[in-house]
Amino acid sequence: MMLVEWVGPLATIQDLGRPGWFDSGVGPAGAADRASLRLANRLVGNPEDAAAIEVLLGGLVLRAERHHTVAVTGAPAQAVLDGIPVGHASVLEIEEGQTLRLGFAPKGLRSYVAVRGGIDVAPVLGSRSRDTLSGIGPEPLRAGERLPIGPVPRELPLVDFAPVAGPTGETVTVRALLGPRDDWFDDASVLFAGEWAVSPDTDRVGARIDRVSGPPLRRLTSGELRTEGMALGSVQVPPSGQPVIFLADHPITGGYPVVAVVLDADVDAVAQARPGQRLRFARVS
Repeated sequence: MMLVEWVGPLATIQDLGRPGWFDSGVGPAGAADRASLRLANRLVGNPEDAAAIEVLLGGLVLRAERHHTVAVTGAPAQAVLDGIPVGHASVLEIEEGQTLRLGFAPKGLRSYVAVRGGIDVAPVLGSRSRDTLSGIGPEPLRAGERLPIGPVPRELPLVDFAPVAGPTGETVTVRALLGPRDDWFDDASVLFAGEWAVSPDTDRVGARIDRVSGPPLRRLTSGELRTEGMALGSVQVPPSGQPVIFLADHPITGGYPVVAVVLDADVDAVAQARPGQRLRFARVS
């Protein structure tokens, strides 16, 4: 067991989601930054899809009730084990009674804490992920909660430290395909001109972006589409003209036109972009 002693802005349990339920109106959810979740699990010897903790901005305190092997990845929140700073994206051995504290990340948005054996809460529709839009899955973590840990895998961690580049505080460039509703705009290609900034109105559902430089993105009509399916990474444009890039907990349908879709490989970078951070789109065919 791991005891949750304190929680910052938000901490949820996430795995790689629950695909296959669109026909029942349920989205996949799962980790917003899937690469960081996978890395954390690999570091502790878990399967890549094991459930871990997604921490918004940092500020989590956990106390071990027995020995655990832990790794922290994603946004580089400083981890402190019983008052001693420890490395990011490294394997940590925590003994019974020791406390792991995460400070607030200086860049990036979401950190991931994996425990060897995985967070063993009851799955819902085949996943332990919290879907913040629908309310499906385990509740966000609260102080005083005890987290069950699953059986320890047979495979041992292979490395002590992963020398990978973390989230950047610089302008984020993401690749996107134009369409499918680019014909609803006066000139949809202006999405790729100039820079945008991530709005404070950002969560696991989507990242709203504001124009910083470059021409405005103008819709040709004030009408709306019939409801249609929405994919992860869709850049949906409501009448306000402020695009929203859909993230892990996005709605599975919508009626606003999608001007472009961010490549799946670049969605993780959007999920780590902080409010105020600049963003550019690079067009691919």
